[in-house]
Amino acid sequence: MFSRVPLAQPAAAPALFSGPFRSLAIRPATKTVISNRFADLARIYEDDVNLCLIERPLPRDIETFVYAALTGKVGVELSALVDPERYDFDRLWPQAAQLSGYRAWLDDLRLLTAAFCELFGQREAGLRLRTLDKAMCPRFHVDRVPARLICSYGGIGTEWLPEYAVNRTKLGMGACGQPDDCSGLIADPTAIQQMPAYAVGLMKGEHWEGNEGHGLVHRSPAPTAVQPRRLLLTLDML
Repeated sequence: MFSRVPLAQPAAAPALFSGPFRSLAIRPATKTVISNRFADLARIYEDDVNLCLIERPLPRDIETFVYAALTGKVGVELSALVDPERYDFDRLWPQAAQLSGYRAWLDDLRLLTAAFCELFGQREAGLRLRTLDKAMCPRFHVDRVPARLICSYGGIGTEWLPEYAVNRTKLGMGACGQPDDCSGLIADPTAIQQMPAYAVGLMKGEHWEGNEGHGLVHRSPAPTAVQPRRLLLTLDML
């Protein structure tokens, strides 16, 4: 399987896929890497990077599956510890197994989980899979984890703020109960970014060593009449 995961590093890059996870951050991360090369996920190890966003073309069979799952009555909400070498991915969402494209979608989940574990030298990842019809985390916030991978297979993608457009003193209690658009947290409303469907976002959180106070600021999007539901995958380090 790993021969199909394009994670080879440039010759000048450090070897990132041998041994346990090693946080290399020295100074706070404020930079975003946007690419269509899956191997660029490894740039999360660069000191000043707090988001690697890999944009991918959506395969027709997966698009067909996601559309059917989100427009039908099929739903899922689960959390699992997943070893990509041993886990039975077929049991993730058996209610959707009869939908066209299900197998291709499972293969992509397996690929992302394997790549995530390889990148950080982990045997298992914490996998969460959900269909959502409302914003799970509607306020801009940071995650108190070292790193998290997120992929919206369908529906509206996760929103995030570049560093120059956020006033971090207004996060959480600093907002004094005011909504984000009134608290002063968003320094430039035109700068709000959105991850495309099927893109892979790998973001540093507050617990990445040396990145305290500089985790990526992001939020769940509000559903719309055109896109009332989303299918969301997240992977966490253990």
